[in-house]
This record gives sequence, C-alpha cells and structure tokens, in this order.
Amino acid sequence: MNQPAGIIETLRERGLVQDITDEGLAKKCREGSITVYIGFDPTAPSLHVGHLVSVLILRHFQRAGHRPLAVVGGATGMIGDPSGRSAERNLLTREELDENVAALGATLRRFLDFEGENPAMLLNNADWLGQYKFLEFLRDVGRYFRLGDMLAKESVRRRMDSEAGISYTEFSYQLLQAYDFKHLYEHHNCIAQAGGSDQWGNITAGTDFVRRTLNGDVYGMTTPLLTNAQGEKMGKTAEGAVWLDPEKLSPYKFYQYWMQQEDRDIERFLRMLTFLPLDEIAGIVKEHEADSSRRVGQRRLARELTTLVHGAEEADKAEAASQALFGGGLERMSDEQLRAIFPDVPSIRMTRAELEADLPVVELLQRSGLAPSRKEAKRLVAQGGVYLNNSASPWPAERRTVGPDDLLSESMLVLRTGKKKYCIVEFAG
Repeated sequence: MNQPAGIIETLRERGLVQDITDEGLAKKCREGSITVYIGFDPTAPSLHVGHLVSVLILRHFQRAGHRPLAVVGGATGMIGDPSGRSAERNLLTREELDENVAALGATLRRFLDFEGENPAMLLNNADWLGQYKFLEFLRDVGRYFRLGDMLAKESVRRRMDSEAGISYTEFSYQLLQAYDFKHLYEHHNCIAQAGGSDQWGNITAGTDFVRRTLNGDVYGMTTPLLTNAQGEKMGKTAEGAVWLDPEKLSPYKFYQYWMQQEDRDIERFLRMLTFLPLDEIAGIVKEHEADSSRRVGQRRLARELTTLVHGAEEADKAEAASQALFGGGLERMSDEQLRAIFPDVPSIRMTRAELEADLPVVELLQRSGLAPSRKEAKRLVAQGGVYLNNSASPWPAERRTVGPDDLLSESMLVLRTGKKKYCIVEFAG
C-alpha cells in the first residue's frame, strides 16, 4: 500500500479532480490519514458506468492509506437528487429502496476492502435521517440555510427555469445531504466529501453547514463526469444502461462496451478508470497509435475494466468470447463458454435430430435470420459470404449441408455472414 501522501496530486495527474473547496485538503492528506465519503442513492438496483469514477475515487483514497466511507442513501433515495435531472424522479416504495440498498451494498463491497488498517465502512443514511422528526429537522437544520443561497445552486436554477420546475421535495434535498456530512463529521471524523461535478452545490452546502454548526475543518472535491469525446455522458447504450451488476449486464456485454470506444478516448479512460501506472498507459497509447487497427488500446481498456468490475475469471471468459466471435479462426470451445454469451448475440435453438439428418446450410441461414430468403441464402453461399465457426475460409459452395462433425462445442456452432453478422445455433434434444 502507498503512503497517505500525494493522493490529490495523484488524482489530478489522472484527470480525476474538477474542483476543490480548499487546497488545504491536499496538505491534510499529506499530513496523515483522513476519512472521506461519497454518497450513492439507491434509485436503481445496480450502479452503472456513470458511478464508476466515484467508486474508484474511494478506492484510490483507500489504496493511499485513507479511510473511505460509502454512504448508500436509504433516506435521500426517497426524495431524489435534482442534480443533473430535467424532471422529477419517480418515487420508489420502501420495499424497492430496501432492495436497491442491499444490491448497491453488494456491489460496493467488490471494490473496497472492509478489513485491515484503514477499512472501508458501508453506511445507510436512513439510520440517522430516518429517525428525525420534521419539525425538529426544520429547527435544527433548516434555520442554517438561506433561501437565496439555495436558489442560487446551479442544479436548482436549471430546474426552476425548466418547464417541469422543481418540487419542494427535491428542493430540500441539499439539506439532507448537508446533514449527512455533519453526522459523518461528528461520528466518524469524516472531513472530506467527494462526488461528481454535478454534486458541487450539494457538497458546498454540506461544507458550509458543518463549518457554521461545528466550526469544522472540512473539504469538498468533485470529479469530472464520465463523458466521451463528444461530451456525452457515459453509461447508456441503445439497449439501456451499462450496469455494474452482472445480473443486469453480462461481463461479455460490459467488455464489448469498452471495445467499442473511440481511439481518442482511450488514454483518458485508461487514466481515469484503471490503476495502471501512467508510464505504462503511455506505452499502451504509443503502441495503439502505431497501428490503431489492432485496437490495442481498446483491448487493454476492456480487459482492465472487466477484471476490475467482474474479476479476472470473467474477464478471461469475455475476452475468449470476443476473440471467438470477432477475432478470426476459433479454437474449440465448450458449451459453457458459449452459453456465457448466448443471451448477448443472436441465437436460435434447433433439434439434434435436424442436425443428424444433414441440415441444409441454406435452411440454416434462413432460420438463423442471417438470410431473409432461400434465394439470398444461396447467393451468400455461392459468393463465399458464409463462415462456419468463424473460419478464415468461407463455407465451400459444394458443401450443401452441416452435420454433427461441424459442431464447435458439444451442441453448438457459430454461423457468420460477412464480417460482423453472427448467430449461435444450439442443437438440443
């Protein structure tokens, strides 16, 4: 483990610092171990790629000898943070929130060490906010906030100017988050809060509140939001969010998401989202730029992040599956390996009897959806546009059927037309 010095400088070198309330935070970190927290509201049953920077910030602090607190918002999740939102969130039931809290906690435990010299803590702000009575909260907390300051927060102003407006419920969110900081300062000696750049207003509300009520020496820091080269927020695809939970998004699809990133984003993502040394990243980028068609940068990025989020074993499987489907000739794979990606590529099931009766390749192309008609299937075969098990050579036009000897695994084969259209066919029964 590194010594607890220079963490802010390290984060800056990796492009992970946007704003800091006070440069004294860097000095505090160099003087000794501090406690820092980041909050995660359980608005969904999984964290997604957009949360990854915040999760990794906590891990960076822990690796540098500091103590991270991951706070899951069982209370604030009932309200919904207006930051970065154009409309009010749908309110969740208590049961939904409890399920989401448990799911987020399980995810966070994969990234942080909860044992050792500087163990992380997983906290739920419902444990302290849930006990507060409304009138007491207004008296103890609300009187320290001025309406003008609250209205000046960017997240509030943006919503005030929108057609949707902002409800009092969401408007009060910054009071709840500010109280979180005060509670953590008093009970866990937490002196720093971090979060995405859209959290700046909430974070500064918290630092101001702790200073006013307890004269606390506290700090706030924000990180850049994860965006691509076009400035678009990461974490969404045409199919939906890029979840960190393997039950919601398979490691194979997660791996493929990073394989699809643009060349100009590779160095920035390697700096922000991995723990690779900067000189090693420079070497990867140099090798990538020498021949970008080899996609060295994307492969390393996908490998590192899939290992980080899902573990080395799942990264191995995702890498093998990717090479199997997109990397040319295949080595023999097992049913288990192919099933790992079965939901993630076009696939069909047929009977074993059909295969053993010498299945016409033209019929296979039609039923797989790779050819819209029998005529088109015949044309593809005749022109050498059909590949079995990703062979480097096209399916021979004189071979009209496939049989058991053509299986890639115990019961499956991979059919491809052109360069990128695939179908996995499983023969069962």
